[in-house]
Amino acid sequence: MDINLLKVELPNLLPKAIKWAEDIEAQIIKHGIALNNAQQADAKAVGVIQPEKIHLLELESFPLPEDPVLQDAATTLGLLGKNTAGLTLGYGILIKKGLLSRRLLSHECRHVYQYEQEGSVAAFLKGYLVSIVEHGYFESPYEIDARKYEILL
Repeated sequence: MDINLLKVELPNLLPKAIKWAEDIEAQIIKHGIALNNAQQADAKAVGVIQPEKIHLLELESFPLPEDPVLQDAATTLGLLGKNTAGLTLGYGILIKKGLLSRRLLSHECRHVYQYEQEGSVAAFLKGYLVSIVEHGYFESPYEIDARKYEILL
């Protein structure tokens, strides 16, 4: 999908993206595991208010939206694809199997903090997706902020 078309289509895609994200978050909470004490301490260190709510699920590959336009948008923006290592949806964190590290988890936990600050999955995604479309994935203020809080040890 062309980025200019995506800019135009984003308002129409947003409700579908929110529904997908909320559904996947529910699956992560149901099937994932709560963070251990050390991981919760790291989550607190990067600003998370309620680290006990976070659940982590490691998968071989991440689920893609069934809607082909939404799927195309997610891959175009670099949010989902073969190189995606982690994805945070509210209090649910997906990590690609074999890639779990303190650095990656702390990055994803910073996104949980961002969700908490926005107040909901819907509110976060509105700002986050606009940011990705406007600035690109790596230059998004959300991603820059998350990289600053990565625990490197």
